[in-house]
Amino acid sequence: MFSNIGVPGLILILVLALIIFGPKKLPEIGRAFGDTLREFKKSTRELTSDVMDDIKEDAKPRK
Repeated sequence: MFSNIGVPGLILILVLALIIFGPKKLPEIGRAFGDTLREFKKSTRELTSDVMDDIKEDAKPRK
């Protein structure tokens, strides 16, 4: 997805974010983004483990 951006593109994005949000808001935005990403990963991990548990239950031979 982001493989074609490169270093100049990232620098441009960071400069634009700095101009739009200002230096005081960027740490707050980064922190919120990190928290959101962490929560998403946690939810994905839980969902995956639930699905794998269901698959394992269905694969057990029934008596």
